[in-house]
Amino acid sequence: MEHRRRIVAWVAAHVMPHEGGVRAWLRRSLLNPEDVDDLIQEAYARMAALESTEHIEKPDGYFFQVVRNLLTEQIRRSRIIRIEAATELESLSIYTDEPSPERAIAARRELARVKELIEGLPDRCRRIFELRKIHGLPQREIARMLGVTESTVENDGVKGLRLIMQAMREQDAQFESNLKEHDDRTRYRRRD
Repeated sequence: MEHRRRIVAWVAAHVMPHEGGVRAWLRRSLLNPEDVDDLIQEAYARMAALESTEHIEKPDGYFFQVVRNLLTEQIRRSRIIRIEAATELESLSIYTDEPSPERAIAARRELARVKELIEGLPDRCRRIFELRKIHGLPQREIARMLGVTESTVENDGVKGLRLIMQAMREQDAQFESNLKEHDDRTRYRRRD
């Protein structure tokens, strides 16, 4: 159980900040929002099932590669392949040492987004989350430092991650809703 928590914490700290860049790439691939959500969710599920993260030197590249592999599987299973999706898939350069300017900007924005969400957590929850997930301190040490039980540290850490993920989902849903509303208005104007 503790091993699984470490993997989930690693994904939260090292992979989740890159979700915005992956979502932006998938949207440029002209996928519908449900497919984007499914691919992201499946990527998280596959990473959470890892036995170890020691082999992952670049979490952002690894995340892109997992999603790219999932998209490739989806395209192979599909009878109709959109040219745009296949072209975008080929143009995704994951193996370079330097991220593309788009990925770097997306990563900075996503990091700022996650930092803002962390700042919005309740005080004790935020402090525990920062000490545990960002600074990597053990639960026992955090409990001693803050004068709380290890159970409280564990519960507040999980609560913090849950609140951040929920807020991200809500923000993404709002963004998708705004995007759809904009697209609908644009289509309506074209009919006139």
